Amino acid sequence: MSQLNPTLITFIFYIVAMIGIGLYAYKATTDFSDYILGGRSLGSVVTALSAGASDMSGWLLMGLPGAIYLAGLSEAWIAIGLIIGAWLNWLLVAGRLRVHTEVQNNALTLPDYFTSRFGDRKKILRVSSALVILVFFAIYCASGMVAGARLFESLFGWSYTTALWIGAIATISYVCIGGFLAISWTDTFQAGLMIFALLITPIMTYLALGDHSQQIGLLLETARPHATQMLSGLSFIAILSSLAWGLGYFGQPHILVCFMAADSVKTIPAARKIGMSWMILCLGGAVGAGFIAIAYFQQFPELATVVNQNPETVFMELTKILFNPWIAGIILAAILAAVMSTLSCQLLVCSSTLTEDLYKAFLRKNASQKELVWVGRFMVLLIAMLAIWLASNPSSKVLGLVAYAWAGFGAAFGPLIILSLFWKRMTLKGAIAGMLVGAMTVIVWKNVMADTGLYEIIPGFILASLSIVIVSLLDRTPSTEVIERFEQSDAEYKKAMQEMNS
Repeated sequence: MSQLNPTLITFIFYIVAMIGIGLYAYKATTDFSDYILGGRSLGSVVTALSAGASDMSGWLLMGLPGAIYLAGLSEAWIAIGLIIGAWLNWLLVAGRLRVHTEVQNNALTLPDYFTSRFGDRKKILRVSSALVILVFFAIYCASGMVAGARLFESLFGWSYTTALWIGAIATISYVCIGGFLAISWTDTFQAGLMIFALLITPIMTYLALGDHSQQIGLLLETARPHATQMLSGLSFIAILSSLAWGLGYFGQPHILVCFMAADSVKTIPAARKIGMSWMILCLGGAVGAGFIAIAYFQQFPELATVVNQNPETVFMELTKILFNPWIAGIILAAILAAVMSTLSCQLLVCSSTLTEDLYKAFLRKNASQKELVWVGRFMVLLIAMLAIWLASNPSSKVLGLVAYAWAGFGAAFGPLIILSLFWKRMTLKGAIAGMLVGAMTVIVWKNVMADTGLYEIIPGFILASLSIVIVSLLDRTPSTEVIERFEQSDAEYKKAMQEMNS
């Protein structure tokens, strides 16, 4: 336990720093737009790193290295799919969504944007999309809290309940106090910590092996004969399903909100370069750590007991073995950073949905900005308490839904977002049909057709897209007001792009 003291001190310092950033952001938060979108003031660096850190949860430093360690490079197809999907999301969606949400009555949330974009006077789409967000994100938040609790439990030997509450309170504090600005600024710091950890760990593992090129080849051949083969044991459907993870990006509210918060559409191209460079380096580091660990633990089998019992600890074990305890504390804090950055953004999206799309839309249409900010803070606490309750039993079946929550968002909102930004003929009925068909297809496919091996986001995305197109074409043409707003948004985006390219 004494060896863990430097790690504990590092973690305490890290958490205090995050709360300090929250307090600083509190002073810059004057209205509800500041609280949930940072007043649309984020520059390219913060936009890029906030989107990246919000996306990459503890899976990046635990799940991915563990999968590579266990099966080799055949598990890297998901990383390739994510890179392609993220790049297309930045290219096709980010800039357009930034312009469209501002023109569409300065929409602060996705349901708010849908309401204005399709003239949803009865607020059917607003309520249904808000409910989809709340259901999936409550589960997502619970999974993040479980991951944080498992980290504290593993490193410090605390009870699961104690670890759960400490991890939850650390995240809740700066989200509740500082809102979106706190999340964005902490995400930037956390993204830096994550890339440092993911680059230095595989390099140090490689150097620890001695006679590198020949040694690694021999060790890999002994430990995992097929570790270097990306097609080993994989069918076409398996590869397609892994690549299809990239489709999920188009519908993730906690990532899309970062695009909406950029200070200008002109910020997006630079943010795309920064964000994609960060992502590729992080995913490469995660894959590299898991891959080189195969050779490392083959050479030092006496150190592999914990990893062989739970491959997802491979990154943590390498860090504890190879680094001074103080440096190890900094690197292990990157795992906490990955968990906290995603969880914090998800909590705020839930809060903004409850406040803007339900409380303000139905209960207090004339609520003051100060009232909305405080209601937003209360909603953060409310969602957090629900997530803690769900996470209190880490083996609960409800947490199993996280496995296809990514697919649920991707299929329910992905086609809806893309077509709403590119096709002015799309109608409200088409939007509702696409969202419901996408969400239901994912749920039904997961529970009925799982034996096919096809990732449920593929049929969900395809059927949702077809539903939107068919129902919209069968429906009457959107109103003149709706089409004019779309054309204004489209014209402003194209004008900004022309100014940048001239």
